[in-house]
Amino acid sequence: MRTSLTAALTAVLLSSLAVDAAASPAPDVTHGPCAYTATPDDPAARPVKLPPDPRHTPSHGTAEVVLHTSQGPIPLTLTRAAAPCTVQSFLHLARHKFYDDTICHRLTAYPTLKVLQCGDPTGTGERGPGYKYKDELPTNLQPAPTDPTGQRRIYPRGTLAMANAGPDTNGSQFFLVTSDSVLRPNYTIFGRTDETGLATLDRIAAAGIAPTPDNPAPVDGSPATPVTIHRAQRTC
Repeated sequence: MRTSLTAALTAVLLSSLAVDAAASPAPDVTHGPCAYTATPDDPAARPVKLPPDPRHTPSHGTAEVVLHTSQGPIPLTLTRAAAPCTVQSFLHLARHKFYDDTICHRLTAYPTLKVLQCGDPTGTGERGPGYKYKDELPTNLQPAPTDPTGQRRIYPRGTLAMANAGPDTNGSQFFLVTSDSVLRPNYTIFGRTDETGLATLDRIAAAGIAPTPDNPAPVDGSPATPVTIHRAQRTC
């Protein structure tokens, strides 16, 4: 009888805990230094939780990730010291397959801006992971010699950086610089690719940008040769 009663009470308790857990909303912001913040007005393009946000966010060393794409591999070396919160988020999204089977939706070929942009599972360039976090902006980029204002900097070929929609709106979208580009230093740099990745990027860039009915020779748009990230795999 005691065993039966204990079992019954345990079942009731577990049921109550389950109800309480279901009723408790997910946290809107993490409590570590990165303060990843949910964006309910811009929900996740794929289900994913907020990233881990430990008090001592790893800020030394590197992490290696390979983007296995339809046009070839793009190895990435992520630099924690430059952008610890960004690296933490990127690895979290890769671990949860957020980037798997997604397209790189944008290629640019402006004289001063040449990048491949990826990271939105919808392929529209308008969606993200359902959260945002702070900028970790570069401070050591070379000034652009062609900019008389002195405000723009050179993002070197091979750079891996975050796309954003304004200050502190980083999410999942990122870009790879296919040729030295001139930008205001408003985009977090968190790594770079190597010669193998540059060879893949060169093939993509050489194929050009897909024409549209309104523009037969665009300098900004979808890659003419579709680029699919089959898998984002951490290697070390």
